[in-house]
Amino acid sequence: FMSRSGERYGDEKGRDSGRVEKGDSPPPAPTVARLSTARGQSPFSAGSLSYESTVWVDSETCVGVRFGIRRVSFGRRIELARRIREIGRGAEFMDASGDAREKMDAAVMAAEIDRAYLEWGLIGVEGLEIDGAAATGAALIESGPVELAAEALKRIKRECGLTEDERKN
Repeated sequence: FMSRSGERYGDEKGRDSGRVEKGDSPPPAPTVARLSTARGQSPFSAGSLSYESTVWVDSETCVGVRFGIRRVSFGRRIELARRIREIGRGAEFMDASGDAREKMDAAVMAAEIDRAYLEWGLIGVEGLEIDGAAATGAALIESGPVELAAEALKRIKRECGLTEDERKN
């Protein structure tokens, strides 16, 4: 390795030996990706290290309604992956076959996976009543407007970092 002053350090093959000679500088630090939201704003508040683990989104399909979704964390990603794995064990095999019944089973599994995303990521709904009662995440999934549930699902999958193709599956 070369120091910033142009001097070599490390072993004869240029590998870092863990020894730094006097006057040597350590290699440059790796680039760190910035944590940002879908809108390009940091989830950290300015001047502090406060982190919001949820985000509230104004609905585009239901004016005056907003819903809260969880941000992905290491532990939450593991929890979601376990849920999806359990549901989707046979979905790819069934979808690849030509049998109509297996394709139907695969479609049901895909819907169950979408439901798991909603149950995992949707924390609340504001500004909506369903059957005369304030909407909850569970009520939206069971009885709410399909368009709003689809919008929430799309935002949850986006928060998880899924590509458009992965979201379709």
